[in-house]
Formats: sequence, structure tokens, C-alpha cells
Amino acid sequence: MTDPNLKDIERRMRGAIEALRHEFAGLRTGRASAAILEPITVEVYGSQMPLNQVATISVPEPRMLSVQVWDRGNVSAVDKAIRSSGLGLNPQTEGNVLRIPIPELSEERRHELTKVAGKYAEQARIAVRNVRRDGMDQIKRLEKAGELSEDESHKWSERVQKLTDEIIKEIDEMLARKDEEILQV
Repeated sequence: MTDPNLKDIERRMRGAIEALRHEFAGLRTGRASAAILEPITVEVYGSQMPLNQVATISVPEPRMLSVQVWDRGNVSAVDKAIRSSGLGLNPQTEGNVLRIPIPELSEERRHELTKVAGKYAEQARIAVRNVRRDGMDQIKRLEKAGELSEDESHKWSERVQKLTDEIIKEIDEMLARKDEEILQV
């Protein structure tokens, strides 16, 4: 008899958590973090490239980012990409280095960021529920093909549901921590 691949289901659900971690790292909380600039792409050499492929990003001070652009000709493109990213950042150009002060977040902006964090968490929950649905479909197919008995099918379904509940709880805890981090003044 064939068993459903619970390891694969768990790996895919954990992938949603990793994606959420990555999204949360990009949310600005008032402290400088190189991850803030990770989602930014720059139009250089006729194509869109991630910022970290055209420059070195560093954090010289707690409230300052430094972007060292490798090719002097791309400085204005990097500056434009950062300004138009929607992060509310205003780089100051000094040669081929952009200094980006991280402004203090207003109360209104903090609440907007918690809503964005909530959207990211909901996307992760949806991804987990989609993996759950795939797992349940796999169990039903195995039962229909006669490879699982009705009792085994029920047992496997309960395992998948328990795993789903654990992962969703972890996502909710991550969201609560991120909200607390964003709202700290």
C-alpha cells in the first residue's frame, strides 16, 4: 500500500513560512536592515535586475543604509528605483554611494505596515491551505484507487489537518510578533 507523502506536504507548508519570513524582513520597522531593499529591482543594461546584483548594501549605522553601486553609470537608475519603490526612502548620492537615512515611522505609517503584514500572513495561510487541499486530494485518490482503506484515509486526513493547524498557528504567532515590532515606538 502507498502512503501519502506527508514529508512533501510539510516541506511545502514550511516553504510558505520561509516566504513569509522573507516578506516580513522587507517590512520597514524604523531600524535599518539591508533586507528592506531586497525586493527592489533596477533597470540597468536593458533589463530589470535585483538591486543586490548591481550594488553592495550595508548598514553602517542603526538608522542608515549605504548602497555602493558598482558601475557609476547605474547610480541614477538605482536612486530612481529606491525612490519609486514605495518604501518612503530618499537616498542622498555621494559619488557612486547612496546614503539612505531611515526616517522615524509615523503612527499612521505603522498601522499601514501592520495591514501589509496581515496581507502577507494571509497569503501564507492561503498557500498552506492550498497544500492541505492537495494533500487531501492525494489521500482521496489513493483511497479511490484502493491503496488506502477508509480508516487509513481518515487517519491520514487527520494528520494533514493537524499539520495544517500547527503551521497556521506558527504563521499567526509570526504575525503577532511582527505587529508588536512595528508598533513599538
